[in-house]
Amino acid sequence: MGDSQTIPTYWKSSLEHVEQTLSLVKRGQVETFARSAGGRNIYAVSYGEKQNFGRKANYNSACGVGDVSAYAQKSRNHKPVISIVGGVHGGELEGVAAVLNLIRLLETGSDWGGKENAYLSRCAAERFRLVLIPCMNPDGQARIPFDTLVGMPFADMRYYVQGTWKDGTLCGWPGCKAVHPIADAVDFLGGYFNDDGINMMHDNFFSPMAEETKRLMELIDREAADATVLLHGGSNSVNHLLPTAYVPPLIEKKQNRLVDLLDEAYRAKGIPFKAIHGRGIGEKTGAPPSFNLTSALHHVSGGLSMTFESNMGLDAPGPRYTYEELLQGHYILFEELLRFMEKECPLYP
Repeated sequence: MGDSQTIPTYWKSSLEHVEQTLSLVKRGQVETFARSAGGRNIYAVSYGEKQNFGRKANYNSACGVGDVSAYAQKSRNHKPVISIVGGVHGGELEGVAAVLNLIRLLETGSDWGGKENAYLSRCAAERFRLVLIPCMNPDGQARIPFDTLVGMPFADMRYYVQGTWKDGTLCGWPGCKAVHPIADAVDFLGGYFNDDGINMMHDNFFSPMAEETKRLMELIDREAADATVLLHGGSNSVNHLLPTAYVPPLIEKKQNRLVDLLDEAYRAKGIPFKAIHGRGIGEKTGAPPSFNLTSALHHVSGGLSMTFESNMGLDAPGPRYTYEELLQGHYILFEELLRFMEKECPLYP
């Protein structure tokens, strides 16, 4: 079990905490945009008005004609559209806690711990269109019987997050991806998956198996998101953004510049960060890079689409972030992402 006796008041990561936080929303708009395989509500909270971009084509078709404005006519007068998604893997609770604190901050001026952030609370809703999804995979989250993984032994995390095969051995990572959907192959279905055993990060995006995947892609397309970030837990790795495979060089270069800004901001706050830059696909042996959910979301909206891997504070080898560092690490990501997108939008000349 995690450090259940020392959970800070601001660490809210359960489905009950999602309902609690959203029940108090007054400034934002709460939408149930999907239902999980297990019949659970999946919510989005939006801030800033929905914009009309004069769409005449989907993004793919607009690229085909060589005119991205056929998909979305954007100018400096439009607010950048930013989507932040927690809990794609329901057992990775750090992103859920971060999004719930961000919503509280936008609603009241201070997060669930009573701390203020002037930039996020005063500027975000006025200068951006924000679409915040606290927990994309409530089915997986419902299988986690506690509110924190901080302080949890590594093997226990593997059990709850990735589950066990029929013989009781841990599915682990990345082995849990070798069977998909995984439901019929396991004894315990971990928090990675929805109730049908689908890992949304590796769905069939050209004919989605999971209704959740389809609805998320529709939402990002409908919003014509300029940037989407999927919040994940990366064991006790140092916080980092993963390079996104199968995106154009223009988008990769922009993400690399954001990585450099994050590296600088993390250094200023004294929190470890690993700057990983995309270098194109290049020549590789063996299996090609995965065209995953992050890649797919770029190809429906044309925006930056990124996977953020957070440290999980486990009782395991590697750096162990504190609760405060876990939350502040996400705030650094949110602040730098918004500042960057305000300067970079529109993304295409």
